[in-house]
Order: sequence, then structure tokens, then C-alpha cells
Amino acid sequence: MALSEREQQLLDEMEQALYAEDPRFASQMKSVVRRSSHRHHVIGAVGVLAGLGLVLLGVNTTWVVGALGFLVMVASLAYAFAPPRKKAVQLGTVQVDGSVRASSPKAKRAPKGQRSGGFMERLEERWERRHNSGW
Repeated sequence: MALSEREQQLLDEMEQALYAEDPRFASQMKSVVRRSSHRHHVIGAVGVLAGLGLVLLGVNTTWVVGALGFLVMVASLAYAFAPPRKKAVQLGTVQVDGSVRASSPKAKRAPKGQRSGGFMERLEERWERRHNSGW
């Protein structure tokens, strides 16, 4: 769906505001999106060509090779048009001076008043609370 002129204008204004506020972040995000999608398309195109070659080889030899080529083509197209995976974000705390201190890789603690057990244990605990309260 195409954007209207007003929507496109608002989008451009937001992009300019982002560049004005944090140009390093904006340029970094723009280059990451371009690189990953371009790389995925190139790898997908090479895979489709390899799969097509296997299909043509399978026509002259056996159907198993042709079927394998078809699977390679489908997998390559799926890889090329799949959205790029997001990288894990390293979280941290913002200090008073505005800098960010990376959090330590210690195990996460459960919030206060919450058990650290598994899903089924929490479900059983809820059931017991409801049963005992006469709900």
C-alpha cells in the first residue's frame, strides 16, 4: 500500500528529526538494514540459480535430483524474502551523566513476590490460591 503525500511528508520529517537528534544511530540503522537485506537477496538468487541447475540436471538424470533442486530453490526464496533476524540487545542502566553501563551477565532475579519456578508450578500455585479462597 502506497503512502499518501501527507504520510510521506510526516515520515520524511520524522526521519530528519532522527538524523538531527542522533545522526550516528540513524546512519547505523540505515546501513544495517541495507546490508542485511542486500546480502539475503544475493544469497537467495545464487541459491535459486543452483536449484535451477539441479532441476535441469534432474531432467536428464533422475527425478530425485530434480526434486532436490526444487527444494533448494524454494528454500533460497524463503531465505531471500524472510525478514532479517534482530540481534540480541545488550541491556544496561543509564547513569546520571547519560552514559550507559552494561549489565552484568549474572542470572536474572525473579521480581519480588514471584516464585522462580516453572510454568506448571506457577499454574498450580494459582489454582491452589483460587481453590483456597473459595473463588
